[in-house]
Parts: sequence; structure tokens; C-alpha cells
Amino acid sequence: MPSARSVGRIGMPAPVSILPILSVNFIGTLGYSIVMPFLIFLVTKMGGNSLIFGILGATYSAFQLVGAPILGKYSDIYGRKPVLLVSQLGTLLAWLLFLAALMLPNISFWNVNSSWAGEFSLTLPLIVLFLGRALDGATGGNISVANAYLVDISTDENRKSNFGKMAASSNLGFIIGPVLAGLLGATALGEIAPTLVATLISLLAVVVIVKLLPDREPVKLTHSPCVDQPARRLLGKEIKDCYDQQPSVNTVGKLLQIPAMPLMLVLYFLIFLAFALFYTAFPIHAAVGLGWEIGQLGVYFSVLSLVMIVIQGPVMSYLSPRVAEKPLVVIGSLAMFLSFVLLRYDDLTLIYAAAILFALGNGIMWPSYLSLLGQMGSASDQGYIQGIASSAGSLASIVGLVLGGLLYESFAATSFGIAALFFIAVFMLAFLLPAAGRDKIPNE
Repeated sequence: MPSARSVGRIGMPAPVSILPILSVNFIGTLGYSIVMPFLIFLVTKMGGNSLIFGILGATYSAFQLVGAPILGKYSDIYGRKPVLLVSQLGTLLAWLLFLAALMLPNISFWNVNSSWAGEFSLTLPLIVLFLGRALDGATGGNISVANAYLVDISTDENRKSNFGKMAASSNLGFIIGPVLAGLLGATALGEIAPTLVATLISLLAVVVIVKLLPDREPVKLTHSPCVDQPARRLLGKEIKDCYDQQPSVNTVGKLLQIPAMPLMLVLYFLIFLAFALFYTAFPIHAAVGLGWEIGQLGVYFSVLSLVMIVIQGPVMSYLSPRVAEKPLVVIGSLAMFLSFVLLRYDDLTLIYAAAILFALGNGIMWPSYLSLLGQMGSASDQGYIQGIASSAGSLASIVGLVLGGLLYESFAATSFGIAALFFIAVFMLAFLLPAAGRDKIPNE
């Protein structure tokens, strides 16, 4: 019997391979992860400090907060492929600005020496770097649109597994990227080499979208309300497409009417808040607190990502038909809490144990959460739903990326304990999640 989400559309397409969208996701992650290991060192070289590093990350999130819902809604109306293309072109232009920043003279416009903000200089390269991150954020709906695309081509049976593969493709990029960063950064071109490669990789993503990604037409609903279809019931064909007759989710108010959606957005916010604290504070902790160099930080992220690929690939493929989303979110959030607790210690064994727990927790929690989110509302509104959820994550990232730098300046490794508290909150709230099943707007 066809799944509920596949009934009631004009010309339902044949099954679509997920390989092209996985490739786009992998390429995008690879480009960023090539630059990520030396970004904190680059910001410092350009005159910034840990606070500026956090604000740089928050700039992307601030512009994505506005851009993601708009691009997500456009993808519901005009299709996923053209919006993904616009988003990727924005990323390509952003990398060109990044490349330009590396070649500009380090002219200082403003020097700051504050007790709470530390010492930093606002320089010309930093300003251009900020412009690049703002552009990338404004067109940064690629994650939400890619998730909506994946929902479009998934069934109830393979959705969770597909999201696991999507996450695994990202982590594969995070494995290869830092290795390339170390090799390229050691050349005579220094930071220019990995940034140039990231730019070319972004161009490759544009080509993949244009040439390989099948277009997805906006979902068209055709059936009249279920009560007008007695013939199908007489023939023993139970109608499962009532959800497709729900009002379109085109405002935040309507979206919040979907049962459990407020809880889902709160969880999205808390998860991204903790992640933002980690991705800001840990590179600083590695460079300052542990005395690591770029290569050591790259190895750490590669190990973390390699374990996560195993979890999100074969492990999630095994668990998907056997364990529901809700318990996986609960167990995963508990593992994340333990990971952040271990990061407070300077012992190398405990820090790598934290990476294993991080990979385990995130590997089973995040695909399961996204699978539940993909069942909220109707199929025709997934772009907008994913966009609003991404905005919740962007808002959390703004807070976390700035707060992460400030917290580490004040509390050093103890700041990871604060992030651990957010995952305790996720752990407790996850018990309130609904079981798998499409939630929708109540009839008006």
C-alpha cells in the first residue's frame, strides 16, 4: 500500500535516486571543512580574537535567519532545484569574497582593548570576510531546501535512513576537508590554496545541481476532501491523504498550530545552541587551552566525523526499521550530554572519548529528529517548515556563536559544562515528542 504522503498528487514521480542530493550536500560541506580548521588562526592573524571569531559565525546565522524561510517557501512554490541553484551561487560568490580578503592589505580601522571583549582590531580583510559570510547566510537556504527535497523523494519507510545518509555525506566532507586543509595549507600559497580549492568545490556544486539533480515540481494536490470519496472506501481502499487537504502553512502562526511543532522548534533551538557553543569554544580551546596546531585539530574533527559516518550510515540503516525516532532522540541527547561533560577535562583520552560519544549521540539523534520534522505538516509545505526550523537553528547559532567566545574568555573549558546543560534539557523534552506519524494543522 502506498504511504500516506504519496497519495493525492498529479503524476506521482517514479522513485528518485538520493545520490545527487547527497553529492550536493557532501560538496558543500567539503568546501567549508577545508577552511574551518584554520579559520580561528586566520581571524587572529587579521586582527580578531575569540569574540570576533564567534561574531563571524553569528553573522552567517543572522542572515540565514531571514533568508532560509524565504528560500524554503519559494522552493514550495517554484521547485527545489532552482532555489538550491540560487543558494549555491550565493555560496560561490561568498568564497570569492573570502579569497579576496586573503589578498588585501591588513589595514586597521579601529582598535579595541576591553576588559570583557578582549583586544582586537577591525581590519579591511576582516570586513570583507564578514561581507562574505553575510552573503553566504542570506542565500543559505540550501540546508533547509535540501532537507525538503529529501522529504519529497523519501517514503515513510526510508525517511529516517535517508536522513542518516544525508548526515553521513556531510561528515564525509568533514573527514576529507581537514586533511586537504593540512596538505594545501603547507604549500607556498598558505591559506590561499585551501580557500581557492573551496571556491572551485563550490563551483562544482553548481555544476552538479544544474546537470545531475532531477528537478522536483511543487506538490500539486488533486483529491477532493475525504468525505467525498465513498467509492474508494467501498472498494476497500482506505484514504490516507486527508492531511493533504489542510490549509497551506504560509505563516508562522499557522505553522505553530501543528501539534508538537512548538516543541520541535524549541528542540531545534536548544540543539543548535549547544552545537554553536561547541564549534566556537572547542577550536579556541584546542588552540589556546590545549596548545594544538591546525593539524591536530583537523585530525580530531576527522576522527569525530569518521565515527559519525559509521553511526549515520550502516548503524542507522540497521536501526531505522527496528527503533522509532523518539527513543533514538532520547538516547542520542543523553550521549551528547556525557560528551560535553568529558570535554571539560584536559586529558587526551577523555577528549577523544568525548568525540566518540559526540559522534554516537549526534549520529542517532539528529537524523531521527529530522525524520520526525519531515512528518510535520503536509508535503507541499516542507520547504517553509524546514526554513522556519532552520531559522530557529540560526537564532540559536547567533546566540551560541557569540556566547561561546565570551564564555570561553571567562570560564575556559568549564563553558562545555554549560553546553551540557542544554542537552539535559533536550533529553527531558524529548520524552514529550510524538510517536512517528504526520502531524497537521487542525481543520479550520
